[in-house]
Amino acid sequence: MPDLAHLILFVAIGGLLGALGGLFGIGGGVIAIPVLVIVFHLDQQHAQGTSLVMVAPNVLLGLRSYARRGSLDRRVAVLLGLCAVSFTFVGALYATRIAGPELRYGFAAFTGALALYFAYVSLRPDAGARDAPARARVPWGWTAVVGVIGGVLSGLFSVGGASFAVPALSLIFGYAQTEAQALSLALVAPGTIVGIITYALAGDVDWWIGIPLAIGGSLSVRFGVALAHRLPQHSLRLLFCVLLVGASIGLFLK
Repeated sequence: MPDLAHLILFVAIGGLLGALGGLFGIGGGVIAIPVLVIVFHLDQQHAQGTSLVMVAPNVLLGLRSYARRGSLDRRVAVLLGLCAVSFTFVGALYATRIAGPELRYGFAAFTGALALYFAYVSLRPDAGARDAPARARVPWGWTAVVGVIGGVLSGLFSVGGASFAVPALSLIFGYAQTEAQALSLALVAPGTIVGIITYALAGDVDWWIGIPLAIGGSLSVRFGVALAHRLPQHSLRLLFCVLLVGASIGLFLK
């Protein structure tokens, strides 16, 4: 059991990660995992399992905040969640039972690929023009495919499905950034419970770190959501890109 000073530190870090998760619509998990690996020296599986404890309430609170602001397409949200939940179990089972230390490099490569995408859409000449919602290019029913792939990635990389879903929903289905972020939270919301159970049964959850992180994140996630609705979308993408680059480099060098 950590001492009081460490518990306070974990709550404070959870507050920062929760705000960032609300800002970028990812529940903070994709940022929390590198922090737990690099700063607190958890192995990749423990970092992913522990981050889920923090992410679960953040995702639910963030989803509620986005829904209250009218950023959630409810029919797509339900479809994404239903399609993702069983495949989250498949990904989590592989991560906890089969994957070895190479999982960290896989996660680093995943965040690096996301960073390249967000750098591209943020720095292209018409980035500012993309702030307006685009017309859907593919019928909404095909978002089920995003749910399946996102579910696998959520299990494999804790909440990687949310990070995948945001660009997929924006690029392929024409959702605005904040709408895509809201739907990405709907995708991972039911799967977080499945992921926590799977990682916990494998002994890959540090509850003494995860619970204080969850408390801090629950108190701050709504502030990130509020800021997300005030910033230009290309600015959100560029900020997210910077964080992903830092996380990817840190994990490769660990």
